[in-house]
Amino acid sequence: MKPGRNDACPCGSGKKYKRCCAQLSTAAAQGVSRPDLSLAALTALMNGGQYEQVELKARSLLDVHPNLGSIWKLYAGALMLQGKDSLRAMRRASELMPQDAEIHFYLGNAQHDRGDLAGAILSQRRALVLNPEFAQAHDSLGSVLLEAGQLAEAAASFRAALNLRPDFAEAHGNLGNALVELGQIEDAVRHYRRMLELRPDLPEAHNNLGNALLALRRYEEAAASYRGVLDIRPDSAGAHANLGNALRELGRPQEALAHCRRALELEANSADAQLLKGNALFDLGSFNGAVESYARAIELRPDYTDAYIALSKVLRQVGRVAEAEESCRKALSVAADSAEALTLLGEIQADRGRFDAAQQLFRRAISIAPELPDAWAALARYRKMGVDTAWLDAAQKLLGKPLGIGEQIKLRFALGKYFDDVRDYDSAFASYRLANELKKRSGIKHDRPRLMRRVQQITALYDQEWLRRARPEGNESTRPVFIVGMPRSGTTLTEQILASHPGAFGCGELRFWLGACLRYESLAQREAQSDAAIRATADNYLKHLASLSANESRVIDKMPANFMNLGLIHAALPNARIIHMQRNPLDTGLSIYFQIFSNTHTYANDLADIAHYFKQYHRLMQHWRSTLPEGAILDVPYEELVHDPEPWIRKIVQFVGLPWDPRCLDFHQTDRTVVTASNWQVRQKITPSSAGRWHHYEAFLGELHSLTELESCS
Repeated sequence: MKPGRNDACPCGSGKKYKRCCAQLSTAAAQGVSRPDLSLAALTALMNGGQYEQVELKARSLLDVHPNLGSIWKLYAGALMLQGKDSLRAMRRASELMPQDAEIHFYLGNAQHDRGDLAGAILSQRRALVLNPEFAQAHDSLGSVLLEAGQLAEAAASFRAALNLRPDFAEAHGNLGNALVELGQIEDAVRHYRRMLELRPDLPEAHNNLGNALLALRRYEEAAASYRGVLDIRPDSAGAHANLGNALRELGRPQEALAHCRRALELEANSADAQLLKGNALFDLGSFNGAVESYARAIELRPDYTDAYIALSKVLRQVGRVAEAEESCRKALSVAADSAEALTLLGEIQADRGRFDAAQQLFRRAISIAPELPDAWAALARYRKMGVDTAWLDAAQKLLGKPLGIGEQIKLRFALGKYFDDVRDYDSAFASYRLANELKKRSGIKHDRPRLMRRVQQITALYDQEWLRRARPEGNESTRPVFIVGMPRSGTTLTEQILASHPGAFGCGELRFWLGACLRYESLAQREAQSDAAIRATADNYLKHLASLSANESRVIDKMPANFMNLGLIHAALPNARIIHMQRNPLDTGLSIYFQIFSNTHTYANDLADIAHYFKQYHRLMQHWRSTLPEGAILDVPYEELVHDPEPWIRKIVQFVGLPWDPRCLDFHQTDRTVVTASNWQVRQKITPSSAGRWHHYEAFLGELHSLTELESCS
């Protein structure tokens, strides 16, 4: 029956019939389609995905029937599904159809897209008042609340959606996101897994699951999830970078580096991928490359706290401590409560001998992040531990949780030191052994044949005849002093003694000569001006020393591994003084095993490899004694130095050509930066307590025992 003129119009506009559609019969007579027929046609087009046609036809109809809410609704939907601005059309439809829950739902989505969170919340709530069982509206309301930071309310909305539709995949994923923000990551994993059961084809779901597992330090599972992303979307830069991160935590830096490089091929300006690439390079000992990657990450994102922290770590590793502190403080300027940055700043304070300040920073970091492994490990590193059940309980509790391999390694070494300090030697060695097995798994495998070939190359090339020809090409400077030997043989102690003299400057472990030797040998093989290269190498080295110290008459380079390079060093700088530190091989090997070294020390985590490396070092030192002129090398026995310091300190000072200065006896009071594993020990008075330490661990030394035969011929 046709409505009366004052009845509500059946088109749904809410207007009186006489003011809305009373003229339809006239329009029909003029050839215009009836709205119900047009709606059917538009709906068919919409269902067929022909959104552009719906937009065009709806716009034409609205020119004739501007107050038909159902046409506005279809028009708005077509705009939205094409990614066009639909907000005005949605608003008009909601005004014409105020009781339509669906249009309020769509209006809320459009408002959300425009950043109008308050409006979106109101619209979604209106939709739910009209239809409380509208699962999609609950889900959309949850998404807006999540973005607005109302986390608990968002989670409640997602749960309401799932109560109505337990198989609502997107709501499972969204609830997982809310739970991550709430710190309920285990529950989030459960919902992400359910989403993937329902929608295994969604790469975002695999990625979100991987991120949650990474946060839980379940790195193998995280890596599998990121591979799930790449199975669906092989060119996902983010998934490659995330997989690289997980692989790095698993101690597989080479694989991590490959995925980070692939991520950067796909997305060259990814700050995250640059950071992760730098981390992999750092683990592989490629420190210059790591510096470049971190600097690039900061260039791309100037407020990137993690990149500042990472850059600080690598700068500290290469002895650029002032720059490391500057980068660390930049991190704190961005994130004042960064526990990781505070821990690193504590390490830098320890490098400078400010151990009380370091301990305060470590404890402050723990107050912010009570389960930060690095801070707990650092607490034990820079003091002599007594029985401390609180520290021990915290360390062991942390080790019972999932941790990255680097975190496990630091805590295991710290636990070993704790037990050694309290003289529980069986427990100490067990902890050190676990630490070294983890480190060995995550590092570069030691190549014994390669080391032997390198030693053979050195002894064959740098013989007496070569030295006779090469030495006249050198620079006569007496400024450089080299301290060489095995790591943990007293090189840092001797540098600290000499650096306490006002005429000497200690510049730490310089990496100059490894590259210089490789470059020289490459020229020598081609017979390409190798004599000139010796002069150039000496001049370049002296310029480098001048950049570090302009005034002191002696500059000390205490890179222990320069025992490999003494042939070229002596030819280039025949008047340089070379101090060779000797220590009991068993004590040396054990002390190496008890320290965390970078992955460049490939031998340091296996007692048999340490023994092999020591024998090759011993072989080379015998070669240099027979090749270099008498008096070029001063052998300093560590045990005699610590038992009776003054005679040996006087002899060392005299050997390098400096007048005696009593400050060398009080070396532990010298205020300078020391970035080695001995930075705490050299601030203590000399004691002989570390000599003969191996007796406590005699039952565990394995192949180190084979080094006893070298003691008599050192």
